[in-house]
Amino acid sequence: MAISASQVKELREKTGAGMMDCKKALSETDGDMDAAVDWLRAKGISKAEKKSDRATAEGLIGVAAGENEAVLVEVNSETDFVARNETFQKLVAEIAGVGLSTDGSVEAISGATLPSSGQPVSDTVRDAVGTIGENMTFRRAQKLSVEKGAVASYIHNAVGPDLGKLGVLVALRSEGDRGALEKLGKQIAMHVAATNPLSLTKDDVAPEVAERERRVFAEQARESGKPDSIVEKMVEGRMRKFYEEVALLSQDFVVNPDQTVSEAVSAAEAEAGAPITVEGFVRFSLGEGVEAQTEGAEAA
Repeated sequence: MAISASQVKELREKTGAGMMDCKKALSETDGDMDAAVDWLRAKGISKAEKKSDRATAEGLIGVAAGENEAVLVEVNSETDFVARNETFQKLVAEIAGVGLSTDGSVEAISGATLPSSGQPVSDTVRDAVGTIGENMTFRRAQKLSVEKGAVASYIHNAVGPDLGKLGVLVALRSEGDRGALEKLGKQIAMHVAATNPLSLTKDDVAPEVAERERRVFAEQARESGKPDSIVEKMVEGRMRKFYEEVALLSQDFVVNPDQTVSEAVSAAEAEAGAPITVEGFVRFSLGEGVEAQTEGAEAA
């Protein structure tokens, strides 16, 4: 009997198995959905559903770069063992590459077709769960681009070309020499990897973050027993120091601590032959915010 696309889709949603496996299961069971589920289970193919609630704090960060653009992606797995799997590494690299042709959002990349599979990224990742045998998630992505200038990238703890545990993008807008821009961008990207700034400038620090720090500083200052007028001056001094430490352009440059990043950018303009503006940066550290499955937790 003919198997419809809607039947295949329904079985995939029930089991997490690959499209071709679902089609074969339905063909083998004359379209009986329950029997097809059992067929997949008997073959050991219905894996994704059982794995889907496991934490995915491992995996890889991937980067792909074009002339004036670059994209970072994070694809997570349950274990570092899978992250060292060549099939998984190729998947992450290909997802990053496809991301260049989109706006860089997870939604857009998830819907883009991977050349190797001929399927959307979302379907390919889901199929890989059944093939590799671990839960995997395409968690996040971001793209930076400039009309003129360069977008530099840096991968820390690399496990392969443009793949690692921490990735950074830095966008520089300038009409200057590309080689000089790429050199500066790489240095700033390495700085961002090391210091993890909260924002580009102090004005970009989230108001709720700044207010939380201000409250802490105020409480600390009041414990000194000094008058309110002195307390306020102490708080303002500590806030200035806070902004210097968390805003990228105000930070002491790792490459040359005698300069701030802003001063280093200004100094590089002579070599580039044109003004340089840091447009933005992105820093992905693997598993940020993901609560890993605790040891001894019941397996799915």
